[in-house]
Amino acid sequence: MSEKRVSRWYFGGLASCGAACCTHPLDLLKVHLQTQQEVKKRMMGMAVHVVRSNGLLALYNGLSASLCRQMSYSLTRFAIYETVRDLMGSTSKAPMPFYQKVLLGAFGGCTGGFVGTPADMVNVRMQNDMKLPPELRRNYKHAFDGLFRVFREEGVRRLFSGATMASSRGAVVTVGQLAGYDQAKQLVLGTGIMGDNILTHFLSSLIAGGCATFLCQPLDVLKTRLMSSKGEYTGVTHCLRETAKLGPLAFYKGLIPAGIRLVPHTVLTFIFLEQLKKYFGIHVIS
Repeated sequence: MSEKRVSRWYFGGLASCGAACCTHPLDLLKVHLQTQQEVKKRMMGMAVHVVRSNGLLALYNGLSASLCRQMSYSLTRFAIYETVRDLMGSTSKAPMPFYQKVLLGAFGGCTGGFVGTPADMVNVRMQNDMKLPPELRRNYKHAFDGLFRVFREEGVRRLFSGATMASSRGAVVTVGQLAGYDQAKQLVLGTGIMGDNILTHFLSSLIAGGCATFLCQPLDVLKTRLMSSKGEYTGVTHCLRETAKLGPLAFYKGLIPAGIRLVPHTVLTFIFLEQLKKYFGIHVIS
């Protein structure tokens, strides 16, 4: 018999919030790059432009919405994935097959993406607001103000604008992150060279972050364009057609900044999660 610790259902949300606080400026720059109609600025150029135009703290515009998103989207997908995985692990000594991890990750991510759509939309709008002319800015004070104003001014359906794309992206990125992390960690530990330590967590999450970035970038571009639009797209199909007119590489616009943001976010999330699990997790005897 051996003793181990497993995550509490809300640890994924807390870990994601910690990571978001560190990587939010990168997320903001990614949104700005993806919503350019033409490629005018690269990542560093955009960062300099944002700081010069609006000040250093502008890099944290929309942080409250980002944290709100993590406590809806990420908390939901981690809770579903880890709860079901640990439940199945308690009834079987063998690790969950990879295809089951993929299916579970896709389900958890799809659900989390839908639940987190309102906060995600407000997050994108708050980050993109500074690019608009003063008369067109929404000027949300914080995430809850944004959610309330969208509900009051545009209706509940608008809160879930882009939900299909957000759910699809959530499924893909969760497969890359959670299923990818579990599988990478299993393979690394299986070599017998490394133990269950922070170096293993770093290497496994680095692999997972790379997989998630590549898989989700096309959907991320479409989701960002839909959520930041002011009615120029009639739906997902229309947005897809208009983006396709810019060429295949348009779906990977901002890939490098997306990777620079998503990979560190993935690494930090799993490092925080493993530390939360280590010190505050539930004791389980197997």
